[in-house]
Amino acid sequence: MKSSFRIASSPLMLFIVILLGCTLADLPASAQEGPLDTSPPKGITVEEIIQRFAAKEKEFKVARDQYTYRQDVKVMVMDGETVTGQFHEVFDVLFDDKGRRLENVVFAPQSDLEKGGLSMDQGDFEDIRRRLPFVMTSDEISEYNVLYVGQQQEDELHCYVFDLAPKTIEPKQRYFQGRIWVDDHDYQIVKTYGQGVPEIRDTKKKGKEEHLYPKFTTWRQQIDGAYWFPTYTRSDDTLHFGTGDIHIREIVKYEDYKRFGSNVKILYQGKELPKAPNDQKQPQNPEKKPDVPQSPQ
Repeated sequence: MKSSFRIASSPLMLFIVILLGCTLADLPASAQEGPLDTSPPKGITVEEIIQRFAAKEKEFKVARDQYTYRQDVKVMVMDGETVTGQFHEVFDVLFDDKGRRLENVVFAPQSDLEKGGLSMDQGDFEDIRRRLPFVMTSDEISEYNVLYVGQQQEDELHCYVFDLAPKTIEPKQRYFQGRIWVDDHDYQIVKTYGQGVPEIRDTKKKGKEEHLYPKFTTWRQQIDGAYWFPTYTRSDDTLHFGTGDIHIREIVKYEDYKRFGSNVKILYQGKELPKAPNDQKQPQNPEKKPDVPQSPQ
């Protein structure tokens, strides 16, 4: 996958600036985590935690592919608190009568993002659909360096905290780099903070095409008493282009999760997950950090 926010210009020779060190020293003030305890976990090894959450993420990925939901995406260029350009799209992830997954756009006014100096390409849309609701399964874990950071309270949840960075950057591939919070009860990721890498800059030519990526936070909530699905993503960052800084704000909501009545079995802790009632809906999230519900004991 490829994704980028860029300043529109003529295509030129690009070179890749690879961010191998995690830029996590300045976690967002809105995170509201408890103090970080750097002591090792008790009663379980770090490697066991990694294996457990990677296995759960693989189950999560299969399960989410069997749900319908609505995704509401806003990307805004800001001047203070004034929106100077905006992209807004709302689409439903559905299934057709043959069980094939599809997207149905229900709201997509003409984007005026370029008024704020930015444009989006196909990679940006892929990033919105795949990188923001980041999934780290047992199939992808070998591609990353995973560093145990400590333990931290996240609202009512006690979490193990890890930093992730790709071991190598393969051509034309996109990766997540940042921090994840893993619930110590279900061993599932409940929050992520980071950005897509690599970034691309052209610093040798006067006419530049730069692809920069804002840091984002994605919160998850527990759906059907089992899987922690992404429900809200927020980014509020300044992109430092060669021509000047641009303040970008991004808000993504994932709403109305409903399990599709397919023949695929969704397993949770080795047992098939029962179908949810047809009228079950995910609570609406306001444009602020949502409360993360407590995991059942």
